[in-house]
Amino acid sequence: MASMPRILIVEDEEPLTLLLRYNLEAEGYAVDTSARGDDAELLLREAVPDLVLLDWMLPGLSGIELCRRLRQRPDTQRLPVIMLTARGEESERVRGLATGADDYIVKPFSVPELLARVRALLRRASPERVASVLEAGDIALDRETRRVRRSGRELHLGPTEFRMLEFLMEKPGRVFSRAQLLDGVWGMDSDIDERTVDVHVGRLRKAINRPRDKDPIRTVRGAGYSFDETFARRA
Repeated sequence: MASMPRILIVEDEEPLTLLLRYNLEAEGYAVDTSARGDDAELLLREAVPDLVLLDWMLPGLSGIELCRRLRQRPDTQRLPVIMLTARGEESERVRGLATGADDYIVKPFSVPELLARVRALLRRASPERVASVLEAGDIALDRETRRVRRSGRELHLGPTEFRMLEFLMEKPGRVFSRAQLLDGVWGMDSDIDERTVDVHVGRLRKAINRPRDKDPIRTVRGAGYSFDETFARRA
């Protein structure tokens, strides 16, 4: 991902999966997919995403049953789930919501409407993850316009440097290893060498710092990098 939330699509209609993936990635989300309910359950045991788009009818394990199981697990009890289904009858909607789904959208649906529901649900679940503007000290990063300013001066960052700054600013003080930065900035399927992270950190520093500016990116020897949590207080 960029550092935007990670979404798991569980849908066995490949054209719809491709459509959803394309539009969600265009919005900046990291996207994983699964075409079977039982495979999705295994994925969700390995790593919990920020939101699940879950089809009602799935091979292996139904969406309704998977949702029920997720609500029984402490680590996924509050995981945002949007059910996708062709079933539009009121009784079926009630059943889906009663099983634990947070929202429900009937096929065929408009992609803008789905994206709006995703944003709204993520905002309720983790407001800090989808804030439009991240600010620390004299740095402001605007996710919607993809612009970064420092002391009112616009900075010119490449797409990768923007994603890296966004990822680090979301959790100031937390130290991320190179492997974690590769996962968070380039995505889980990336085959980029870990040393590439150092190159992009260098580019990021060059883009955001002028002589005598305090560097908000902290190098932790043997561990990785973090956004200095004291920067907001000292800047």
